[in-house]
Amino acid sequence: MQKSVRYNEGHALYLAFLARKEGTKRGFLSKKAAEASRWHEKWFALYQNVLFYFEGEQSGRPAGMYLLEGCSCERAPAPPRAGAGPGGARDALDKQYYFTVLFGHEGQKPLELRCEEQQDGKEWMEAIHQASYADILIEREVLMQKYIHLVQIVETEKIAANQLRHQLEDQDTEIERLKSEIIALNKTKERMRPYQSNQEEDDPDIKKIKKVQSFMRGWLCRRKWKTIVQDYICSPHAESMRKRNQIVFTMVEAESEYVHQLYILVNCFLRPLRMAASSKKPPISHDDVSSIFLNSETIMFLHEIFHQGLKARLANWPTLILADLFDILLPMLNIYQEFVRNHQYSLQVLANCKQNRDFDKLLKQYEANPACEGRMLETFLTYPMFQIPRYIITIHELLAHTPHEHVERKSLEFAKSKLEDLSRIMHDEVSDTENIRKNLAIERMIVEGCDILLDTSQTFIRQGSLIQVPSVEKGKLSKVRLGSLSLKKEGERQCFLFTKHFLICTRSSGGKLHLLKTGGVLSLIECTLIEESDASDDDSKGSGQVFGHLDFKIVVEPPGAAPFTVVLLAPSRQEKAAWMSDISQCVDNIRCNGLMTIVFEENSKVTVPHMIKSDARLHKDDIDICFSKTLNSCKVPQIRYASVERLLERLTDLRFLSIDFLNTFLHTYRIFTTAAQVLAKLSDIYKRPFTSIPVRSLELFFATSQNSRGEHLVDGKSPRLCRKFSSPPPRAVSRTSSPVRARKLSLTSPLNSRIGALDLTTASASSSPTTPHSPATSPPPHTAVLESAPVERAAVESSPAADAMELSPGRSPSTPRHLRYRQPGGQMADSSHCSVSPASAFAIATAAAGHGSPPGFNNTDRICDKEFIIRRTATNRVLNVLRHWVSKHAQDFELNNELKMNVLNLLEEVLRDPDLLPQERKAAANILRALSQDDQDDIHLKLEDIIQLTDCPKAECFETLPAMELAEQITLLDHIVFRSIPYEEFLGQGWMKLDKNERTPYIMKTSQHFNDMSNLVASQIMNYADISSRANAIEKWVAVADICRCLHNYNGMLEITSALNRTAIYRLKKTWAKVSKQTKALMDKLQKTVSSEGRFKNLRETLKNCNPPAVPYLGMYLTDLAFIEEGTPNFTEEGLVNFSKMRMISHIVREIRQFQQTSYRIDHQPKVTQYLLDKALIIDEDTLYELSLKIEPRLPA
Repeated sequence: MQKSVRYNEGHALYLAFLARKEGTKRGFLSKKAAEASRWHEKWFALYQNVLFYFEGEQSGRPAGMYLLEGCSCERAPAPPRAGAGPGGARDALDKQYYFTVLFGHEGQKPLELRCEEQQDGKEWMEAIHQASYADILIEREVLMQKYIHLVQIVETEKIAANQLRHQLEDQDTEIERLKSEIIALNKTKERMRPYQSNQEEDDPDIKKIKKVQSFMRGWLCRRKWKTIVQDYICSPHAESMRKRNQIVFTMVEAESEYVHQLYILVNCFLRPLRMAASSKKPPISHDDVSSIFLNSETIMFLHEIFHQGLKARLANWPTLILADLFDILLPMLNIYQEFVRNHQYSLQVLANCKQNRDFDKLLKQYEANPACEGRMLETFLTYPMFQIPRYIITIHELLAHTPHEHVERKSLEFAKSKLEDLSRIMHDEVSDTENIRKNLAIERMIVEGCDILLDTSQTFIRQGSLIQVPSVEKGKLSKVRLGSLSLKKEGERQCFLFTKHFLICTRSSGGKLHLLKTGGVLSLIECTLIEESDASDDDSKGSGQVFGHLDFKIVVEPPGAAPFTVVLLAPSRQEKAAWMSDISQCVDNIRCNGLMTIVFEENSKVTVPHMIKSDARLHKDDIDICFSKTLNSCKVPQIRYASVERLLERLTDLRFLSIDFLNTFLHTYRIFTTAAQVLAKLSDIYKRPFTSIPVRSLELFFATSQNSRGEHLVDGKSPRLCRKFSSPPPRAVSRTSSPVRARKLSLTSPLNSRIGALDLTTASASSSPTTPHSPATSPPPHTAVLESAPVERAAVESSPAADAMELSPGRSPSTPRHLRYRQPGGQMADSSHCSVSPASAFAIATAAAGHGSPPGFNNTDRICDKEFIIRRTATNRVLNVLRHWVSKHAQDFELNNELKMNVLNLLEEVLRDPDLLPQERKAAANILRALSQDDQDDIHLKLEDIIQLTDCPKAECFETLPAMELAEQITLLDHIVFRSIPYEEFLGQGWMKLDKNERTPYIMKTSQHFNDMSNLVASQIMNYADISSRANAIEKWVAVADICRCLHNYNGMLEITSALNRTAIYRLKKTWAKVSKQTKALMDKLQKTVSSEGRFKNLRETLKNCNPPAVPYLGMYLTDLAFIEEGTPNFTEEGLVNFSKMRMISHIVREIRQFQQTSYRIDHQPKVTQYLLDKALIIDEDTLYELSLKIEPRLPA
């Protein structure tokens, strides 16, 4: 049994008596009883820290008491009323004041009290708070901490005093020893000079000498200290610390500015728009507000806290420690992922909302706020996009000026690594979503919509304008002329290439796109690409002459429908080569090496093929490679970092070749390797495929090839694998074949028509009708056709085996309907790529003569088959990369003759291979021919040629030149200069180096041409003395700029608008007053299009929606490249290539080259270009300003 607590009751009664007489606070309060909701009125008295309560005011003995030390008192809400009572009672209850005394531990229930008046309740709460001694307890805790601190200081001082005491004792001992030595020396001195007189002490010269000596000692000491201080000030350490502090101050200023920008975004736009969305007639919905601003308010709160921490650290200057602040900030920066991922979408939502006049008017009203300083909402939404890279750059600069032994060196390095990881994740997510949004943007442009673009595995490759020949009947092209105006207008198509489909659209007068009803969506799995027609076909030959060899065909064989041919014309041979290279590469990715059935499912999904899962080197990080989470067009994880060896290995991996990887590699390889090294790797793959390719890669490749076709074999003893193939495949000719034409070999196909087509060549099919078959021998609808031309006709024609093979199609092995090798007209098939899997190539090659082979085969034959398959596939891969390299990167060979000769030697060696398949021989011959011949395609004008045309008549004056001709010739000159820039000049920021004229001469020439044209516009305006002429000149130049806009020459637009915005012209108020309002409105519209706001947001959107030809503003792309170069290094600390950066650079370079490749069809007019290039008309900037002051002097202040 627990004993009760004893206390001094008499003393308690005495204290209760004192409380009644002298209590701090006394009066009636209602105390809540232990049971449910009953209140009892008691008389309370407070004395010091004890609260007594009595049954009544006259009671002598207390009913109870509470010790208040350490308690807390707070206001309590009124309890809910159980039932409805009289109105007066309810009002009285509402006016009562409730408060609770909490005792701070679980053993004691809180004391609930109430009083009639609020003022009385507040007085009771204040009295109880003072009686709890809370302030005294806090003060006691503070004093205790100070006491402990002082005790520690005293102990430290005692230890220091003890140490000093020992030092003093040692010094006293040393002093005594020195004194004894001095005494001994003095005695010796006295013995040696006993007769020394004291007269010298009074000598004034001696006093002067001593005084000078004392002065010199002081001066030397001060000079020494001054030298020490100056040496430190000039030391690298002090300089590094000054720079480090300056970086910190700059970062604090930048953070302050960033917080201010976020504050404006939230308070001037986000919160007012939320209120507007809640109005009766909302101009915008709450969902749209959330989509536009995302989590910008959370970002603002985060950076306000970080900014406060930075300012607090500045109080500790000169010791600035920031690493712990970044440690706190880093885990919270993940909120940027949502903002960056959806930034583009938010801008699209904003653009859509601006179509609403009410919203646009309201937004302009918000943007007119002086706090915005003329900036648009898009500008504020763009600021958070650059914050993470800005932190990375700042920490990188801090580390550059932080010594290795500095206390926060490791913390800063850790923060940098974490920020870089976050930046990579954000980039991967953005690149993935950008592709989806690009597809959705194209899908929205098409009026009918396009469901295939909703497939997330579709990757956009390229777009452009091509001319479609209007009719193809019975395989023959209609006789049309390339120069026909009707063909250009009616046959012009806007084409979009994706990894799986090819879209052909027409553009209506309103700018909308419409898919063709027939052949608008072409599945690449059903397509065969043909570059050149059969030379013996007179119609095709004639069409080639008419079209100037700019045409190429796409033969489409849809399942369950009749095949048809699409003939397209490119504007130039260079663009034709680019289109064909990309289309053939996409077909390669679809059809090659067992990926077909995985990529083309009815319900497409982004998955990794089993073949790739089984090879860890293709998706797992290693010391020499690192992968990202996103997949490329081959469903293989994209490379983030890798060594040069691993990149070359991926380039020559036989299982797949992603077009985005190939483009990125060929655009940027000179940053991390050389062309000679790439060619040496390709040569190694061709000459020694079994030693150059990893064994695991060979095993998986062959296993995949076997599995991809083994599912369709009738049994395991198919004749496909029963013959060692060591020579070109036998030719098969029918009994009735003529010496000119070859018959066809029919191979029955039991495959389902859903399986995609496989072609040995993309440029071998003829559009002419096939030789007719008799009913007994004609192939069924689902059969494959193997067309070939004999090398030795006499022997082939007399071959009975060949005839028997054609007459007995049932004896040939089962081959898919679309496995075909064509070579009409006795010519070798033209091949721009080899798109069949090696196992299928072997099956087709052996099918022509394998009918007599025994059904069984041994292990030796299987090994030989593997060797043949690998050799053929290695040859195909080498030819594929070389074709892509030569056709799309011809400048590499024009500038490097040694590389060109090495490639020629390699191709000649390939052609000497006796085992070379005909389509491989044709592909090698095409590459060799393209590399050997002179550049016949370079029929474009060059700026130097135009400048040298001095025999033309005298240039006309500005007044006589029409605005249309001026705009056309400006566009022609701008495009000539723009397309002359080789893409290697875009690498390495050469335009920002000291030797920029040597490293990037064409970029500098483009910049100089831009300045010259802008100076010409300004000079022409300032040449007029009267106001009306100047105003007319301004209006004419604005009209020229508007025509440039219609011609998609945005560089010319910026040349003219920048000239009109120069100080010398912009200040001419009287001249501008004469300019019409329509011209000023048009000027504002043009300036808005080419404005640099939001990283040229409007110009980028315009370029995205326009069809080439076009001339973009080069400075926009140079800014992007500079941002990429400065934000991320080329190599990691481990020496791996930053391939994610290479991919970003390649994306920009590809966009530039897309505009370079499509030329304008504008005739050169020497009179106009002579005026535009006449530098004698240009006035320098200083003279322009002096003329401006002379025309309109400054107004007096």
